[in-house]
Amino acid sequence: MSYTKINSIPLTVAFSLLLVSALSLSNALVDGVVSEPTYGVVSSVSKRFLAEDNASGNSSLVLAAERTHRRDPLEDRSYYTGGWNISNDHYWASVAYTGAPLFIIALFWFVACAISLLLVCICCCCCRRGRYGYSRTAYALSLIFLSAFTIAAIIGSIFLYTGQGKFHDGTKHTLDYVVQQAGSTVDNLRNVSNILAVAKHTGISQIFLPQNVQNNIDKVDTKINSAAETLETETEKNKKDIMIVLDLVRRILIIVAAVMLGLAALGFLLSILGLQFLVYILVIIGWILVAVTFILCGAFLVLHNATGDTCVAMDDWVKNPSAHTALDDIIPCVDTATAQETLSQSKEVTYQLVGVTNTIITNVSNINLPPGVGYNQSGPLVPNLCNPFNSDKTDRKCASGEVELSNATQVWKNYVCEVSASNVCSTVGRLTPSMYDQMSAVVNVSNGLYHSGPFLKELLDCTFLRDTFTVIHDEHCPDLSRYSKWIYIGLALVSASVMLSLICWVLYARERRHRKYTKLVDATSGQESLAGKSHG
Repeated sequence: MSYTKINSIPLTVAFSLLLVSALSLSNALVDGVVSEPTYGVVSSVSKRFLAEDNASGNSSLVLAAERTHRRDPLEDRSYYTGGWNISNDHYWASVAYTGAPLFIIALFWFVACAISLLLVCICCCCCRRGRYGYSRTAYALSLIFLSAFTIAAIIGSIFLYTGQGKFHDGTKHTLDYVVQQAGSTVDNLRNVSNILAVAKHTGISQIFLPQNVQNNIDKVDTKINSAAETLETETEKNKKDIMIVLDLVRRILIIVAAVMLGLAALGFLLSILGLQFLVYILVIIGWILVAVTFILCGAFLVLHNATGDTCVAMDDWVKNPSAHTALDDIIPCVDTATAQETLSQSKEVTYQLVGVTNTIITNVSNINLPPGVGYNQSGPLVPNLCNPFNSDKTDRKCASGEVELSNATQVWKNYVCEVSASNVCSTVGRLTPSMYDQMSAVVNVSNGLYHSGPFLKELLDCTFLRDTFTVIHDEHCPDLSRYSKWIYIGLALVSASVMLSLICWVLYARERRHRKYTKLVDATSGQESLAGKSHG
């Protein structure tokens, strides 16, 4: 078994899961991106591009071709056609470009607010204040919009908080599934290793496997144990690392939800109370926080597109096992020589063990010797054990009268005799209890190794990962998409609502100040008018 092949499994699983764990939904992609209506149908409508490699003649598949058909800023915004390929800089550039609108909004907001604050400061310092004007309509509208945007910010924070909780739980469930699959593979690998170790020391009447076969068992056994240990260690390490990232993302989203909710509520309260100085301080804080939130929203959108591409790429890869894809650079599954070598060795051990058993049956148990010679065997002949393989390791059908590995021990029980103290049969039978135990051990080892062959082949040709990817794509990706949609909606709603709330804070505070000044002026004018009439 190839150590490199098995060692690549935990790294690939960790990479794939880390991307899936960051999944976030958004269909509002940048110009040039092919929009998908729902995640569940992406793979069914994804356009497959198969090209012929002129050099090798092997068909190659562009993974997630339609979904990754986006503008590439590195190629003068022409469309990227290379499909999912994490080793391609143009792929990452096209993915990152999908977050450009939100990054631009964040930059524009930050710069616009900075310029506005600068102009306000200049006006306050250099310009004389004119007479205040007051509009009831402007006052009422500013209050209405302020209330509406505050409510929207609260709703967005709730969406964000709820979504991150469900998203975290769903991602953890996905991670647990992958760890479970890896654990199952480790158990199967160690089971194969144990069977091989037992096979090396299994024999009948001091007849064991040939020395060259035992040496080959040692080599394969060492590789299997090393691979199992590496897989288990790397899986646990990756699980720990991924959970650290997940918990960090969760804390960030909770903090964002809490801070933006508090900012919106506090700004609304200070505006209503007319604490203008504190409102202006809060505007400066909100100015920075809104820009940060828009950047976070854009980053989440980029992560969504990359991980959404990964889910579709996994599905394409599973459905096209023979095509050469970008995943082959990460998971070089096609290794016929290594797979054949491992399977050949398992077949060789099984073939040799069955041969040892049949040699004992034919040359010892089924020979009729004169009284006093042998161990006094007698009665019906013991049926030979069916060898599932020919000498060239091709599959073989059982001949008439042979017993299969699955029921040989049950059949042979009928041929066991009772023995005396000198281990000689005292009743009819051709197998002593000790011979039966040794033959049963050989059958158990051969049967276990025979049934482990398909597992080894599936492991080496990446069936393990294909099955894992299929379950993740079909059962986990839709839920992660749904809950990450809540996160994206929450981030977008909070960002936009607080941004507009900041404007309303200033407008409402201004209108409230003008209203208060107008009432004061009107009251003063009224008093002066009354005083003039009294004096007259």
